[in-house]
Amino acid sequence: MQYVQAPEARPVPDERFPGSQQDRKDIATQTERCSQSKDLRPPPPPSQSQKLNSSTLPPPMSDRDADSPLDVATGVAMPYNIDWIFPRLRNPSKFWYVVSQCVVTAVGIFSKVVLMFLNKPRVYNKERLIKLISKRPKGVPLVTVSNHYSCFDDPGLWGCLPMGLVCNTYKIRWSMAAHDICFTNKLHSLFFMFGKCIPVVRGIGVYQDAINLCIEKAALGHWIHVFPEGKVNMEKEELRLKWGVGRIIYESPKIPIILPLWHEGMDELLPNVEPYVIQRHKKVTLNVGQPLDLNDFILDLKKRQVPEPTARKLITDKIQEAFRDLRAETEKLHRERN
Repeated sequence: MQYVQAPEARPVPDERFPGSQQDRKDIATQTERCSQSKDLRPPPPPSQSQKLNSSTLPPPMSDRDADSPLDVATGVAMPYNIDWIFPRLRNPSKFWYVVSQCVVTAVGIFSKVVLMFLNKPRVYNKERLIKLISKRPKGVPLVTVSNHYSCFDDPGLWGCLPMGLVCNTYKIRWSMAAHDICFTNKLHSLFFMFGKCIPVVRGIGVYQDAINLCIEKAALGHWIHVFPEGKVNMEKEELRLKWGVGRIIYESPKIPIILPLWHEGMDELLPNVEPYVIQRHKKVTLNVGQPLDLNDFILDLKKRQVPEPTARKLITDKIQEAFRDLRAETEKLHRERN
């Protein structure tokens, strides 16, 4: 089935570029867009002869060819069919927004009580995060990236935000959530869908509906939060970041503002061991980094027509470098609180 971009994902004026510079903006945002419909399309099903010979052929080596459509052939367990969720997230109805506002408000209040009143948070550079959420130029998307140490990182960390943001479905982030954890039945799926979570299927690559939808939301100038480690990093290793975040940034019709965050202590607030009970009086440190200025870097990649798989890796590597510095700084700040 051919991927069709949502009707709502039409261009929004980018206030960072005055009228005299719109041609330059178009270079940054529209280069090679004529080929994107092909890029966003899942691979065609194999022919009968390919099926017969598949057992004798080696696995494909290119990254794009290795991404297979969402079906039994992927080998990824699907505890629940999530196909019905994407149309509702792509084109939310008025009813969707009403229910979403109720869910987001309830979750936002709960997150604020747990983080701000039951525990001991300290947020560095919070005003930077608040300003970029609420006062960035119209039409410019925001992509926040952070480490992932606990299942309560999202929504728990957003408890530090003012009520007008954390309880506002029009302001709060879109976030990808694991399909095999959050979308395992109808009730859970409805809850996370109305909470602005996008089901991502880990193991089938960057060419999937979750990433496509994030690109569409970026086209509308929305806030998207990504855990580029791709899982809860219980060992706190330095993992190679997943390239999906690089694809979202590179293929966004407007270059997003990229804001790295690092936090410590969330795995003590909600430990990653049974019985998975939220704790009290734990120290949590959140450090909001400097926005990454990758505009010229991405412009150059597009101008030189760097292949998309290479470009998304280079962009992700920039985020990984920023993570290293921000992690060292945050760990130091967290230790000094003793």
